[in-house]
Amino acid sequence: MRAPIRSYTTSIVSKSGLLRTCRSQGSGFTVIKSLLVSSSSPTRTFHTPRILAQRFSPLVPPPPSSLPKAQAAKQYKRTRKWLRRLFYLSVLVGGAHLTDRYFLYSSLTRSARTFALAIIVASDYKINFREHPPFAESIEALHARNAEKLFNLLHTNGGLYLKIGQAIAMQSAVLPPQFQKMFSRMFDDAPQNSWADVVKVIQEDFGKTPEELFGVSFTGEPGKGMMERVAKASASVAQVHWARLPDGREVAIKIQKREIAQQVGWDLWSFKVVSWVYTWYFDIPMYSLVPYITERLMLETDFQNEADNAERMEKLVKGEPRLRDRVYIPKVYRELSSKRVMTAEWIEGVRLWDKAKITAKWQGGWRKGSPGACGSRLELPRNSPAVNISSNHTIGEQLKPHRDEWEGKNHKGGLGLPLREVMQTMVDLFSAQMFLFGVVHCDPHPGNIFIRRTPAGRTELVLLDHGLYVYMDPDFRHKYALLWKSLMTFDNKTIKEVVTSWGVGNPDLFASATLLRPYSGGDKSVSESIRKGLEGKTESERAYEMQQKMRAGMKQMLLDQEKFPRELLFIGRNLRIVQGNNQYMGSPVNRIKLTGMWASRALTESPDLSFGERIKYFGGHLVFRTVLFSSDLYFWYTKVRQWLGIGGGMEDEIEAQMRNMAKGFGVELQHDVFQG
Repeated sequence: MRAPIRSYTTSIVSKSGLLRTCRSQGSGFTVIKSLLVSSSSPTRTFHTPRILAQRFSPLVPPPPSSLPKAQAAKQYKRTRKWLRRLFYLSVLVGGAHLTDRYFLYSSLTRSARTFALAIIVASDYKINFREHPPFAESIEALHARNAEKLFNLLHTNGGLYLKIGQAIAMQSAVLPPQFQKMFSRMFDDAPQNSWADVVKVIQEDFGKTPEELFGVSFTGEPGKGMMERVAKASASVAQVHWARLPDGREVAIKIQKREIAQQVGWDLWSFKVVSWVYTWYFDIPMYSLVPYITERLMLETDFQNEADNAERMEKLVKGEPRLRDRVYIPKVYRELSSKRVMTAEWIEGVRLWDKAKITAKWQGGWRKGSPGACGSRLELPRNSPAVNISSNHTIGEQLKPHRDEWEGKNHKGGLGLPLREVMQTMVDLFSAQMFLFGVVHCDPHPGNIFIRRTPAGRTELVLLDHGLYVYMDPDFRHKYALLWKSLMTFDNKTIKEVVTSWGVGNPDLFASATLLRPYSGGDKSVSESIRKGLEGKTESERAYEMQQKMRAGMKQMLLDQEKFPRELLFIGRNLRIVQGNNQYMGSPVNRIKLTGMWASRALTESPDLSFGERIKYFGGHLVFRTVLFSSDLYFWYTKVRQWLGIGGGMEDEIEAQMRNMAKGFGVELQHDVFQG
């Protein structure tokens, strides 16, 4: 049996001078307390331990009152509070991201990306836009890197941002060359949406499926039409599908991309905010023009507005004898159209940029026109059976028939039309819109223009995409026609009166911007003031000074922004694109003379003028035709040089002159600016 453990207490005086009271249990010691024992000797001495016997006491646990108070467990309140906040923030951010992605189509993300880049670019220019940039090799390098950032933003966001980029590009001629090069790459193309998204848009607008609305079948059901589920073309806002209705009509179905309806409000709001901040931050006259631009862009997403524009232009063209047999506007089928879906007749033709196909020899037969010319119904090609849809029809299957018989057996034939006739039709159309109709199509790039051959062997121009229009009130239209006429006759007094009424304080610069050629009839005071004081400076210093003075010159030109006609922003875009088209074709017509003739003629024909005003302007028109003879001489001079291979066409000569003049104003023009 195990012996009980004896308990006793001893006191030991150690060699170190400490009195230790210990309780012994078996062979071990537990220290209870220690007391310092003072020594009378100044030096340390060593003592032999002495054992002091004490009275025996049994092992008794200490009373609770002698124990220290219990401490509460550590709560980590601060850590838990921040973890809770982090959790709530994560839920909030995650919920916002999911809402933005699946309900707002990333509108918030796109806006945040825009504001972030705006802050970065603004800071970069505020710090580095000076003669010797501290964090850039040169001002040109500063422009280049920010132009690339802006280009990437517009393409990353896509959608309406591409349209906004094109709106800015309308005035890109006054921007640094690095930005001009960037805007020349602003193509309005984008990947197409899925067929499921197309079906949802149609169902949301009509409450019907595509099969029910258009009477088509994707399984070859007898008596039904057919429709391609892969788009023929896709742009930033919409995509176009081909279909044949049950009655045989072939149609182009323009369907807005599903995300645009949610994104458009946010995108335009972001554009307004950034423009306002930049106007205030950099002191440039920009924001006053932004509301009108955003209004036009908003209308471009409304296909009912586009249908209205198309039908109005169709009536105006048919009512003008000089255009009705030369210009064609596709029919719109209202019963199959809505705010996001527009159905119009399908157009077969040659794109404006295909010069070879336009001019190649006609092989389509005597007294025959190209498919669909003059509004004729598109028939199935001869010796070509109708395409039937099988039950295993795939989404990517091509159903639209190829109508290329007029190209000949070797497919080398064309429309057999002279480029001069094509371009004269185009200049006549858009000049009539500006000076006679007061209704202007502002996006006449080559992709929106088809050329067809009539049975009489003449040119027929088909105008597409009627979303971007401006309407000119009669007073503004008369003044604009008078301005053009005065520019052609160097009537500086009238020019100054007109532009001053528009709040413009720089007639020379405005005149050159209107003509798209240097205006040599003014006093050149502005260009001389800009060049003044640049002698003896380095290239970097000159570039900085010129751009600073050019900004001051633009502020002077927009002296009274409230009076400035906003329509001029988009009319200028029309003029530049038409000028670029003429230049691309080799300058076959004297564009400036034709435009001036329509301006002068409109002053005698406008129904808004009184009889006395018409008589007055008619006499001036006869004198004007005589004055334009000098313009013809210059046109034929450049033509002879072009034929001899020692020079370009008239538009090339004008562009060279514009480049030289622009350099005097501190602006370097790029070729792509003139091609729209």
